[in-house]
Amino acid sequence: MALKKLYLSILTLFSLALPNAVSAQDIKAVQLYTQDELLKMIAENSHLTRVVEDRCQLVQDIEARAEVLKVPAYQFLWGDMLAWGVCIDADPKRGIDFMAAAAKQGLPEALEQLGRYYAKGTLVQEDKSRAVVYLREAAALGNLKAQIQLAELFIDGHGSPYDYEEAYHWLYNAVTDDKKVHVRIASYLQALEKLMHPKAIRAARRPLDN
Repeated sequence: MALKKLYLSILTLFSLALPNAVSAQDIKAVQLYTQDELLKMIAENSHLTRVVEDRCQLVQDIEARAEVLKVPAYQFLWGDMLAWGVCIDADPKRGIDFMAAAAKQGLPEALEQLGRYYAKGTLVQEDKSRAVVYLREAAALGNLKAQIQLAELFIDGHGSPYDYEEAYHWLYNAVTDDKKVHVRIASYLQALEKLMHPKAIRAARRPLDN
């Protein structure tokens, strides 16, 4: 609360100094995001943009829910904010640590993002084997982005051939209204088929709930 009051005071002084500056009255109190709202934003990759649009008013609340309450979605949000310096000083190491904490609690988006980071060497050293581990866990939880990236790694020769059937199974049963994603999935299925035994392909085409 003290930081929030200080923030408003600074804005008030700034508005007096510059006629065209945003006045304190333009800063409205922002309600903390519900769990469902935050998960939806994370899924849409709009969570960092929303924090900035809310004028960074919720930094302390987000930090408390990540560090004290250890809520997975907020651990992920706080980790992303730290990693990229959104509303706070950048601290990539702590950011990755908080993403990993969310991943340990089974948050699919955290698992997917860590897998993507290790696959591409973003913030961390590139490690395809570790990427496969994270992406496989996220894929098993139904994360389509992870399922697609996992298949891509398998096609490129990473991971174990024993996992091809499961990867094919997830993609074969994937549902999307994005035509580009649909085409991409179809191409990956064809590529995986070239690496699999016909018997494994038939088994992988079983319904998702079997």
